[in-house]
Amino acid sequence: MKMVFRWFGEGNDAVELPHIRQIPGVEGIVWSLHDVPAGEEWPMESILAVKRQAEANGFHIEVVESVNVHEDIKLGLPTRDRYIENYKRTIEKLGQVGVKVICYNFMPVFDWIRTELYRELEDGSTALFYEKSLLQNMDPLALVRTIADNPKFTIPGWEPERLKALSALFEAYRDVTEERLWSNLRRFLEEIVPVAARSGIRMAIHPDDPPWSVFGLPRIVTGRENIRRLLSMVDHPSNGVTLCSGSLGADPANDIPAMIREFADRIPFAHIRNVRVYPSGDFIETSHRTADGTVDIAGIVQAYHDVGFAGYARPDHGRHLWGEECRPGYGLYDRAMGIMYLWGLWDALERQKKGSLNRNDWTQ
Repeated sequence: MKMVFRWFGEGNDAVELPHIRQIPGVEGIVWSLHDVPAGEEWPMESILAVKRQAEANGFHIEVVESVNVHEDIKLGLPTRDRYIENYKRTIEKLGQVGVKVICYNFMPVFDWIRTELYRELEDGSTALFYEKSLLQNMDPLALVRTIADNPKFTIPGWEPERLKALSALFEAYRDVTEERLWSNLRRFLEEIVPVAARSGIRMAIHPDDPPWSVFGLPRIVTGRENIRRLLSMVDHPSNGVTLCSGSLGADPANDIPAMIREFADRIPFAHIRNVRVYPSGDFIETSHRTADGTVDIAGIVQAYHDVGFAGYARPDHGRHLWGEECRPGYGLYDRAMGIMYLWGLWDALERQKKGSLNRNDWTQ
């Protein structure tokens, strides 16, 4: 397991590279060019600038998250061909600088949805929260109008300047079924996977977050059967999945250790985090510790160890601790503690494998 840490770039992230360097076992940063609009080709000079920054602090840049997919590709519009060609050229450039994995998603309109950014937990920390009933059966266009008329009502990612574009996007997706979205994803994969393979890169799709339809939008990467279908559509090692325990774990029906064992050779990148799911379907993100949430993090790490996972892993969203001002879900402290919890589990499994630790000593 190769540990990496997501970093949003200088001037765009409160966490500094020298601080990440102090977390034991972190080898690389997970990065992106966040100022490049979705669909545009990434400039090589900007790619090289990140590479220089990372290497000056002792990190590699082998994992990119994300090269965002333009909505025209997801919608299957005639204009998608231009954006697919831009995507191919970006893949080729990233291969030239040593990138090995590109994490991306195919979620319509949003890459993730939460209803509250700073819900307080019992210990006084705060975390990202999702209230299922708030969004269930809600007309998205009515919601857009509500937000526009009432600035106190907000949902993460629904900035005022995006509302006009959101209205148009919701209208565009009205007739897009899950099957049509699958067809558009297949076309995208058939075009880019050969380019990724030639460039030494593995594409790794991120599951939908949360793993169910929101606002009536189609969502197609939500569980084991969907992942099987995705991987069989273009059956090649460069067509893989970013297995996110937090996204998939919001649905208790998802058996994540079983997925790891089944898809082991198609998981180049792992997001490992915990959530606590309530009977109502609401969920809140917690510490990585198994006992604090609903997701069996110890069992997940066990599964990765059992299959000999040698890919990249990162702690995913963390809580906000000790007054830290940071991007929601992406502070330094809780993610650093998450890494140490993951290393503790991994090291115990390594010692057990060598016969110096009883199997039951750490699983109780």
